[in-house]
Order: sequence, then structure tokens, then C-alpha cells
Amino acid sequence: MPKITKIVEVANDDDEMDAMSDEARGDDLEGLRAVARLSKLCGRISWFSAVGEPLEPSEIADAEAYVSALGFPDVSVAAVEDWRAAAAAAQAPDWSQDWWQAEEQMRKALLEEALSLNPEHDLMVALTHVSTKASEVSHGLAAVSAARAGVADEALIRVAAGAAAQAAYQAALVLAADGDAEHPFAVKFRLFEAGRLPLGIVGNTFNLF
Repeated sequence: MPKITKIVEVANDDDEMDAMSDEARGDDLEGLRAVARLSKLCGRISWFSAVGEPLEPSEIADAEAYVSALGFPDVSVAAVEDWRAAAAAAQAPDWSQDWWQAEEQMRKALLEEALSLNPEHDLMVALTHVSTKASEVSHGLAAVSAARAGVADEALIRVAAGAAAQAAYQAALVLAADGDAEHPFAVKFRLFEAGRLPLGIVGNTFNLF
């Protein structure tokens, strides 16, 4: 499965490129082309396929790099065992608002940069398409994965699909802006590509399912 660091290797999606204006098809707007390819990739990812499995060293390293770049170098990475534990982590009352605010600040900075490089209409269309595609595909796969574990929690499934859609949107912003493969949002998206579900920071712990 191609990673965001190799997104340029994914074939162009002609339907998505056709939806862009003539201006957005210009050779100087490779960012939007990369976003279109990411949208196509979102339909191929095996979302949540590794949840509950032992964390790989590369996944721990990515999770540590992600939280450190957000400004939380002392946060430890903890594996979430199953869907029921994931539900508890997602509903924890002491989840970090600082973590959410750090992500939001990065999102705003990336959006501003992306808007300076791309036509606004085309950028918004591309970003919406990516998040919608990720949400549609990941929702079904989350439901299947949870059902196999004996969990039928529609609210939790929506949370999982929403997290996937948000991560895809954030990764698309990276591509539309600076294209930095080691941007925190790119690193976070790699965790989803690996079949994981990042559940955020609670206390001094980053929960990774």
C-alpha cells in the first residue's frame, strides 16, 4: 500500500481531476493533483486492519514523533487492547484539550499556506472529497472490525470513521501546502495507513489502537 510519502506514485484519478477548474490543472499546482491521488488512495486503505495487534516498533516511533512534534515530548505511547478499551479511551473525561488545540493551530497554518498556493474553490472541493471518501470507506471497515470483536457500538464506529476522515483531511492539507512527508499530520496519517486508530492524548498517554 503506497504511503503518503510515496503519494506521487499513485495513479491520477481522472474523475477527480475533471472536477477541478482549468486553473487547477496547471502544471504549477501539483499539490492539488497530489490531493486527488490521496483521495483515490483513501478508497484502498485497509482501515483499522491492525487494531488490537501488538504495536510495531515503527508505529511506536511514528506515534512518538507525532506527539513530540505537537509539543508533547514527554507523552508516552500506550497500546489499546480491543474495541471496548477503545470506547473507554475515546470517552475519557480527561482527554487533552491542549493536544486538540495544537492540532487546530497546525491545521489553520496549513490551510492558510494551501490557500496561498491553490485556487480556493478547487482546494475546498478537493479537501471535502478526501474526507468524504475516507469517512465512507472507513465507516464500513470499522463496523466490520468491531463486529468481529463482538462490539456493535454505532457511536464508537462513527468516532473511528470521523477520526479517519479528519486524518485524511489533515494529510491532504499537507500535500496542498508544503508536502512535508514528516509533518505531524503526515506521520499521523501513516498510523491510519498501517491499520491503526490513534485515540489522542489522555493524561500523559497517547492511546494507539
